[in-house]
Amino acid sequence: MESRSTQASKKYQLDCQYLNSCFSGNDPNNIITKQKLVELLITRSQQELKLIRQTYITLYNKDLLHVLSGIRKNDAFANLVHLRLSESQDRDADIVRDALFGGRVNLNAVIEVVCTRSSSELHSVKQAYRFRYNSDVEQDITLKAEGGFKEILLAVLKSSRKYGSKVDRSMAMCDAKTLYEAMESGIFVDWKAVISLMSERNTGQLKAILISYKELYGQEFSKFLKCNKCGKFGKELRVVVRGMQYPERFLAKQLNRARQNSNAREVVARIIISRLEVDIKNISNVFAAKTGWSLGNLVRREFNTSGSGNSHASKANALLAEFLLGLLKRC
Repeated sequence: MESRSTQASKKYQLDCQYLNSCFSGNDPNNIITKQKLVELLITRSQQELKLIRQTYITLYNKDLLHVLSGIRKNDAFANLVHLRLSESQDRDADIVRDALFGGRVNLNAVIEVVCTRSSSELHSVKQAYRFRYNSDVEQDITLKAEGGFKEILLAVLKSSRKYGSKVDRSMAMCDAKTLYEAMESGIFVDWKAVISLMSERNTGQLKAILISYKELYGQEFSKFLKCNKCGKFGKELRVVVRGMQYPERFLAKQLNRARQNSNAREVVARIIISRLEVDIKNISNVFAAKTGWSLGNLVRREFNTSGSGNSHASKANALLAEFLLGLLKRC
């Protein structure tokens, strides 16, 4: 009788055979193989996905993610599989890299990662980015981004160096007063003081500062950023601050905006997979409350699954939708 470890090993070997058949060029359009891949990738845990990657290297002497990286830009199915199989920090590093160097700069995707991840997570993303691309993410943002968002994003990324610091409530109260003085002490806002503070406090501490600000002054700091003297920079800072405070609301808003844009599929897939083990259920609830749509209905609409087309494109889109809907059902 086979041991459990032997049975598990054979299971992962079979998974790898499906993956290799689908993406090695032997049978890239085999819908049946892709269907099987969808079924297994929906049900596998993060630990199992890691074992699949390790088994693939043993069997084929290739890094599965490297194989997928070479084709994912022109293959939506390969891109979904790549997102699903990647570790969270590697996935975020790839998202940022693609957003900066994938053609037109997609600052929304960079903001999405930077303002909704904790300092500890951002620290890991920066390490992964350096390892994968032999480059510094802060330097690349300096090179590719423009305007106020560049300065704000760099401040948040710099603050991630203090990812291990504990939240200090007394310091948060003092910092909230510093923020207020920077906003209200003169005709103009002292943005230098605001950005300096943001760059020196990790995300946990920044959230505590924002809570203290409301306790002291009766309303959210982000509401002060809407006043006329804050201008464009204030509006841009407000986007990042709101994302840090309320990531689920921010990501639900990203999904809603995507409905009117040509990159809706990319945004929907990215958010569902990257937040699957985090807060996708809460994001879905916020999205439904704001729009009247379920996240599942959004997937069906964007991937056009209501029709009965038998073309290859229709089948491919239906498979992508099935993949994402299956992941949502796990939550």
